[in-house]
Amino acid sequence: MQVSMKIGYYIKKLALRDDERIGALLDRLRSAGVGLYAIETSADVREQTSLVLSFGGDGTFLSAAHRVAEAGVPVMGVNFGRMGFLSDNRAEDVADAILSGCYEVEERDVLHVSCEGACPENFWPYAINEVALHRIGAEMLGVDVNVSGAELPTYWADGVLVATSTGSTAYSLSAGGPICLPDSQVRLITPIAPHNLNLRPMAVPIDAPVRMSARARCGKALLSLDNRSYALPCGEAITIGKAPFTLKRASLGKPNFIEALRSRFFWGQDVRNSTE
Repeated sequence: MQVSMKIGYYIKKLALRDDERIGALLDRLRSAGVGLYAIETSADVREQTSLVLSFGGDGTFLSAAHRVAEAGVPVMGVNFGRMGFLSDNRAEDVADAILSGCYEVEERDVLHVSCEGACPENFWPYAINEVALHRIGAEMLGVDVNVSGAELPTYWADGVLVATSTGSTAYSLSAGGPICLPDSQVRLITPIAPHNLNLRPMAVPIDAPVRMSARARCGKALLSLDNRSYALPCGEAITIGKAPFTLKRASLGKPNFIEALRSRFFWGQDVRNSTE
């Protein structure tokens, strides 16, 4: 049966471009009449594209999502990485599921960053996992944070990050932040290596604007949005709000986040929890 469908695909690592499993998957789709094309930049995304396949790990998935999220095209991660929280589908399962329409699409919140001063060059103001202010020099940062007009005590730390529920299992988790279910309507504020022992991570409503600015003797800090970084002068504030679009994530079957925690992080692994 011939299928009329247009699908893009994104491969970040050159070593994967000759992988036989990817070749077999793409050949299967082509033989069914699917129009396939490669994506390098957001300008490559064609109209009426049904889906974009991301071949790699979670970092590759984020890179693919940065290119297509504004266009509203769902991204399906085909896992050739390690953790596979966002990119969790096996290559051998994908082609038949796509051709039969047996996949789910969920929507994830995206962060938007606005700059008080001039934005850095080539600045794309959206993040799927987190936005962070980091120290550049050897000294710690003072980070002033305001939530919905209310000033928080200054964080003295290596930095502060603001994460989505999607990003709760990424950088925020490494910094001691809580784990949230992906559909939780919250934003996480997590200090990075804090020197204030009495300032802890906190969750705020997804619609609450968060304003941050940094203080450091070197006069600048590092602003990061997912896997992209920019220099930011100290004292120049950024405001983190909700993007006008969501990330559409496609997966085979309804995602089971709790099972993903168990299988990837060995969450709750304890001899007393064994069923054997």
